[in-house]
Formats: sequence, structure tokens, C-alpha cells
Amino acid sequence: MLGKGVVGGGGGTKAPKPSFVSYVRPEEIHTNEKEVTEKEVTLHLLPGEQLLCEANTVLKYVQEDSCQRGVYGRLVCTDFKIAFLGDDESALDNGETQFKNKVMGENDITLHCVDQIYGVFDEKKKILSEQLKKYPEKLIIHCKDLRVFHFCLRYTKEEEVKRIVHGIIHHTQTSILLKRLFLFSYATAAQNNTATDPKNQTVMFDTLKDWCWELERTKGNVKYKAVSVNEGYRISERLPAYFVVPTPLLEEDVQRFQGHNIPIWCWSCHNGSALLKMSAPPKEQDDGVLQIQKSVSDGIYKIIHRPPYEMVKTEDLSSNFISLQEIQTAYSKFKQLFLIDNSTEFWDTDIKWFSLLENSSWLDIIRRCLKKAIEIIECLEAQNMNVLLLEENASDHCCLLSSLVQVMMDPHCRTKIGFQSLIQKEWVMGGHCFLDRCNHLRQSDKEEVPVFLLFLDCVWQLVHQHSPAFEFTETYLTVLSDSLYIPIFSTFFFNSPHQKDTNMHQRQLSLPLTQSKSSPKRGFFREETDHLIKNLLGKRISKLINSSDELQDNFREFYDSWHSKPTDYHGLLLPRVEGPEIKVWAQRYLRWIPEAQIPGGGRVATMSKLLEMMEEVQSLQEKIDERHHSQEAFQAEAPCLLRNSARLSSLFPFALLQRHSSKPVLPTSGWKALEDEEDLAKREDEFVDLGDV
Repeated sequence: MLGKGVVGGGGGTKAPKPSFVSYVRPEEIHTNEKEVTEKEVTLHLLPGEQLLCEANTVLKYVQEDSCQRGVYGRLVCTDFKIAFLGDDESALDNGETQFKNKVMGENDITLHCVDQIYGVFDEKKKILSEQLKKYPEKLIIHCKDLRVFHFCLRYTKEEEVKRIVHGIIHHTQTSILLKRLFLFSYATAAQNNTATDPKNQTVMFDTLKDWCWELERTKGNVKYKAVSVNEGYRISERLPAYFVVPTPLLEEDVQRFQGHNIPIWCWSCHNGSALLKMSAPPKEQDDGVLQIQKSVSDGIYKIIHRPPYEMVKTEDLSSNFISLQEIQTAYSKFKQLFLIDNSTEFWDTDIKWFSLLENSSWLDIIRRCLKKAIEIIECLEAQNMNVLLLEENASDHCCLLSSLVQVMMDPHCRTKIGFQSLIQKEWVMGGHCFLDRCNHLRQSDKEEVPVFLLFLDCVWQLVHQHSPAFEFTETYLTVLSDSLYIPIFSTFFFNSPHQKDTNMHQRQLSLPLTQSKSSPKRGFFREETDHLIKNLLGKRISKLINSSDELQDNFREFYDSWHSKPTDYHGLLLPRVEGPEIKVWAQRYLRWIPEAQIPGGGRVATMSKLLEMMEEVQSLQEKIDERHHSQEAFQAEAPCLLRNSARLSSLFPFALLQRHSSKPVLPTSGWKALEDEEDLAKREDEFVDLGDV
């Protein structure tokens, strides 16, 4: 669960200083095999983790230039991760404070984080499958967090090559059953070692009390009520056990309609307007059920169109918004910009980088999401109108937009605890299909649709534009995105609260793998069931919905008016959505590309220098005031004030200066050597801690 030992991690990893690492070329490995065995590094396993296969004398490239130097060591595959154990591990024990994940090492890849595996045969790169007639001399692994690993197997024993290559391919590409996820093994083995952080105040929304607290916090308890009609999931496996509906709605109606076509409360604005969401009914229904549904929907229509619910703006997200296919296609193109194998590929891509970025449409999708959220906010804030989000299962775009609206309107959601509670409420309890959308079971007929990552990217745009309004930084968001692929925490590995509770709390039952009833089908509304939705979209409420021209005028007036005033970081927050204002989330997408980093540059480096200057000025003032130091001593001590200059880059704290390109990104004549400078451990951007493991 999010916030209670669910999402683990801290900052990122930082490359060790080159002077501590013994780099070799491939042809040098066979002369050092004895030394390799002598320097073997211990593999640290998590509770429940098992070693599956391994290979010795493997070279991990640390740079992809003409020299192709690297670090030799052992490549292992467990039921949790792929790990490289090299003799450079000693560099991590040199006493420096490291920015690293609490769960994952620098050279660890969870099996769920593997995106694609390539083999190199006679200098030709090919995608690998289980049917191999020949084994590669080099292994290239592309990760979902956009890391790229190169392993040379040329000097590894043939039998070990076969075992490790086959093992990695099998355990990262073959579809698996839900019960085979590592999180079940870990939960069983670590159940006596887990502890809840008493300082953690994240609201889990798994009790009626939590929902009542949220209603009271947002002052929505007058018009809405928390219900327990689905306790034990006896009404619907798609809905959470507890949720909030309009006060006049009878629990009998919720039961009769099995939770479909019921307006569910998301959040209340300070002026009394509210954000609601509603799912469509199942498409395959007999005439008797359809008649019941029609009568219930008529009753719901009367409820939400009488005081105080008479003003409702309906947003049909299934037909008038971005499709899931658009999101999937855009991200597939977008991520290829950052999966860079070597310096040559980087510079080849750099020539046409902006055109490729535009063709991916990823930034345009982010812009459309932010703009739609602002349109909803304009209805809530300026027009004092309720907004009803309508989607087939109310578990994708509803989660995305309702969360964005709350981040922009509710300062509580911009605190760390508030943001974690928001994710728990709108995404986990809201039934977002993390298992399907991330394709954690590696089903061949499904592709990853990164709806949650899209949400985090939208939030990053807000953090980037209005950083003082947030209690957390971009590093927090980056580590949160990485946690999608760490199968230890249950937050991001189920399709619904029912699926999680059934499998995590009743693990002694051997349940067959079946498709969840809540799993969205491809496509959206169809004509045979449209008449149930037209009660909300038809003529009876058309007078309440502005024309597109009026909507655009209202949006522009509201948008321009807000940006013409000083920003209140404790109030409403709107992003700028014009073309140049939507930017690439550099820390997440570029952090593993050394050529894209600016050593000594970026916001954190600039702030570090400002802090150092302030300290120097303060120290100088103190020395002047003391008047008892000699001029010589004063001059000798002043330079020591800068001793904490960090090895910072524009992608701090994910600074990996490993690959030495033959073409520098920027002129380096003015750069100072960074190898011997200490870390800025006490003033880093933020050490992210989303839960103790």
C-alpha cells in the first residue's frame, strides 16, 4: 500500500569516481580470470529471492566508444532481478554518501523493468527470443526506466553463456501467472520483518472512516455520503469496498445497478461544486436488465439535476479525449529518443532530435491533458458547476484528470502525504488497471499503456513551473515512476482493490488466473448501450453544456486572468500550456545519457553555488566582526568554504559521467575537474523515501 512500506527507494545512483574502478578491455579479460574469482562480490538477496542462473567472466561496458572498456564480473539472474557483480563495487565503499535506491543497486535490473533484449552476432544487433540457434557474443538490455546495459560474453564459458542468456530471456519475456509475481514470495518471507512508519500519515481509503475524513476535509459532507454497500465486494469487484455518492442516492439503487452508471464523488471545491465520475454499464446485457438500468439512470438523472446538483457539466472522455492507443503509440516513439546504445547513436539522433520529439506527440498529449484539466477547473471554480467525468470503466482518464484537477486546486495534494493519499484514492482505490496497463504479466496480446507515467509527467510540468508550491521535488516523482517496475510493493501490481485483497490476504487459496471483470476492453461506447448514457448526454442536459466556441472563450478568459495575477502557491495553481512551456522531463528521461548532462550546470548546481557564496559572505562578515584574526589566517581559511562543492550536473542526483564521447556537448575548456570534489550530501535536491523496506 502506498505510503506504508509500499514504494521504496531513495534518490538515484551516482557513478563512482573513475580513479577507484579497474577498467579493462575485452581482450584483457582472459588474462585476469584468476583475479576475477578472487575478487568475487557477494550477491545480496532479498527475503524470498532465489538465484536462478549465473555466468562468470562477463564484461560490463562502462563506455561505448572505440576503446570499449569495461568492468569484469559476474552476471546473475534471480526470480527478482538481473544483477551484475563487478569488482567496481569497492568504489561504492569509499566513505562517500551515495545517492542510491534503497532496494536496487546501480547494476540491478528488476525482471519487470526489462523492455527489450538484443544480441550482437558478428557486429549485427538482433532482438532475442527463446528459440536461439546461436548464442550472442554480446548482450544489450533496454530497460523501462531507459537504462541501457551492454554485456560482453566473448570470454564467458559456453555453457554459462547458454544458461544466462536463456534464463534472462525466459524470465523477462515469457508470460507468467499472477501468483508467480515476486511480490508474493517477498510478502511471505518478509511478513515478520515489515514495520509501519509511525510518522506516515498517508490516508489509505480502505475504511469508511477515511472517506468520511476526506468528505469533512473538503466540506463535501453536506451533499455527499460515504457508503459501505460494497463491503466485502458483494456488489461489484470493480469498485472499492467504500466510496462516496450523492446523499439522495439510495443504496438499493447502487445494488441494483452493480455500481455501474452511478455518479461517484471524487472531490469538492470550496464553493460547493464537486467533481464526480461515472462508468458505463456492461455492454452485453439482456432486455430485462437494460430496462432496470434505464429506470435507475432516470432516477439518477433526477438526483443530479435537482438542488443542489442541478448544474452539471458532463465530460465524455471515452469519445472526446485522447484514446489509450494514442498514449501507447506516442510513448513508444518517445522513449526511443532516450534508449541510446552509444555516443555515435546519440549524435546521429541529435541532428533530428526535435523533429523526432514532435513526431512522437508525447508533449502534445501532456498539453492536452493539462488543458482539459484547466477546462474542468474553470467549470468548478468560475462557473460553480458540478463536473461529471464519464468513461467506460472510469479507471483511466478519470483517474488521470481527477488527480490533476485536485493537484491544481487543492494545496493539500501538493504535500508529500497529500499526494500519496491522492494516488491511493484516485488510482489504487479508483481501480486503475496497473497490472494490465504496465503489462506486468507480459501478455503477448497486450502492450504497455503508461497512463500513470503520463500523470506523473503532467505533475512534473507543474512542479517545474511552480516548484515553491510543492513539498516534494522532481526526484520524488522520478523514483515514484521507477517503483512501477519493482515487484515488492502491491501498490502498482493489481487491477483493482478486490484483486489485491483477494490475492494478498487469502494467499492460501490457489486461484486460477482469469481475466478480471474490471479489465477494460478495447474500444469504448457502442450504439447498443448508448441510450443509457444519452440520458446524461442528450437533449435534457444539452442546455447546460456550453458550445465549443463558448467553452474556448471561457477557458481563455479564465486562463489569462489567472496568469495575469501574482501566483498564490497555497491556492489555485494553473500551468502554462503554450508550446514552449511544455518541456521534456530531463531528469527522468535523460539521466542515463552522459552526453546530455551539463557538469556543474542545472538548477541544483546553481543553487549549490548560491549557497556556497552565501556561506562565504557570512563567514567573511563574522571574521570582520571578530577582528582578532590576522590577515594571513583569514586568507588561508577562506578557500576552505568551497570544499563542499558537489559533483553536480544538470541531471542531479542521477549523475553518470561514464561514457566519454568523442564529441563534447558543450565546450569543456572552462570546466573544472570534478573527480576529487566531495558530495553535497546535506544539501541535495531531496532524498526520496516513500517507505522503509
